[in-house]
Amino acid sequence: MSNGQTKTDVILIGAGIMSATLGTMLKELVPDWNMTVFEKLENAGEESSNEWNNAGTGHAALCELNYTVEKPDGSIDINKAIKINEQFQDSMQFWSYLVNSKLIRNPQNFIMPLPHMSLVQGEKNVSFLKKRFKAMATNPLFQGMEFSDDPKKLKEWIPLIMKGRTEDEPIAATKIDSGTDVNFGALTRMLFDHLESNNVKINYKHSVDDIKRTSDGMWELKVRNLESNTVERHTAKFVFIGGGGGSLHLLQKSGIPEGKHIGGFPVSGLFMVCKNPEVVAEHHAKVYGKAKVGAPPMSVPHLDTRFIDNKKSLLFGPFAGFSPRFLKTGSMFDLVTSVKPNNVLTMLAAGAKEMSLTKYLIQQVMLSKEQRMEELREFIPNAKSEDWDLVVAGQRVQVIKDTVTGGKGTLQFGTEVVSASDGSIAALLGASPGASTAVSVMLEVIKKCFPQHIKAWEPKIKEMIPSYGVSLLDKPELINEIHTSTAQTLGLSKHAKREKGRSVS
Repeated sequence: MSNGQTKTDVILIGAGIMSATLGTMLKELVPDWNMTVFEKLENAGEESSNEWNNAGTGHAALCELNYTVEKPDGSIDINKAIKINEQFQDSMQFWSYLVNSKLIRNPQNFIMPLPHMSLVQGEKNVSFLKKRFKAMATNPLFQGMEFSDDPKKLKEWIPLIMKGRTEDEPIAATKIDSGTDVNFGALTRMLFDHLESNNVKINYKHSVDDIKRTSDGMWELKVRNLESNTVERHTAKFVFIGGGGGSLHLLQKSGIPEGKHIGGFPVSGLFMVCKNPEVVAEHHAKVYGKAKVGAPPMSVPHLDTRFIDNKKSLLFGPFAGFSPRFLKTGSMFDLVTSVKPNNVLTMLAAGAKEMSLTKYLIQQVMLSKEQRMEELREFIPNAKSEDWDLVVAGQRVQVIKDTVTGGKGTLQFGTEVVSASDGSIAALLGASPGASTAVSVMLEVIKKCFPQHIKAWEPKIKEMIPSYGVSLLDKPELINEIHTSTAQTLGLSKHAKREKGRSVS
């Protein structure tokens, strides 16, 4: 169809992990609703969800030090870590439901068990890690966590990192074997294959140019078919804007008051990828360090084993970069055109506040390959330049908004849902831990946008996510039950034993 108009119940913009998750959940809750997806690129999961565009960490706060803060009295606040871990448990339960219901198959193609580790150097950091370990190890969500500052033990855990180090530098690590490596690109494609087989129309090479409210309360989208260069009009009762960095512009075009006074700051990422299979074979974990002063939380250095296309890889990064694009495939004018009369003061305030971040990004952009290798050598002392190549990762757009605690122009590190007061449209903005917490974030969208249906949908939601509506810390026995059943369904316990055997040999 060229210029006619089609009506549907739900439109999802962007074929990434967020739209895939929301679409799959709604399909289970209300199978008879009509659903249409528009994606600018040729395939699903090509932007931020793509396996080469993110760290692939199943973010459960097992190793990310920026989720645990040292308070002025020296104690460690682990509340954010608890929240993120609980959100990841939602994802694990939902993925298990999909596998058990045969809606997706071969979970090993998107999730693998992998130890998650935190690594620090220097007396002050070792003391911090020890305190963090004590605060977390007694919590049932983090059971199985180990701590060591013994070089012999660390050589068993991380031989590649310990090789070539002097014994006199204080160094310590925590390790937990229940961590995961998640291929969000593969999972996104699986979910869209499932949706397509259930009569969801997925339109690739279709760009949403405009979005407007009609007099009858529907949303009308002006969509450009990039192959035929024709314009189509589509209307829906509910629209979800899940276009990654591209969401902000569409939210602004919708004109909803909730989308005002919000800006975006783009940060790009680079990874070093190892091309020497012998080096790759020596490391088997995701090892997270501590962010440098002035660095955004998403720039925490980490050395990651990854499983991509069933092949083991080794990546180090991320190095931050700056590009005014809001998407990897976006326009050089994205940042400029996102500045509107209603958010210009918010953006200017953020610019004044975030001088250290700006300075950090400029320094990162200017790094030579050899300078990047020097940073890698803090993890792998013997790293050779010829073994490593540079890969450009995805674009992230950090949300800038006015907050009560941070004041005008506060940079937000996380994922935000912005929805209209009547729930007819919602947009997802922000970055990490993003994909890992997609299920709980989409539950938030469902609660905000369909409050009139929640009561009727609750039994089905509980079937998909058994811990829905329950604080896991109030029910430690439920934590064990969830850990055991999700590990079995997703094949993690079986693989863990096999991989452990392989990594020792």
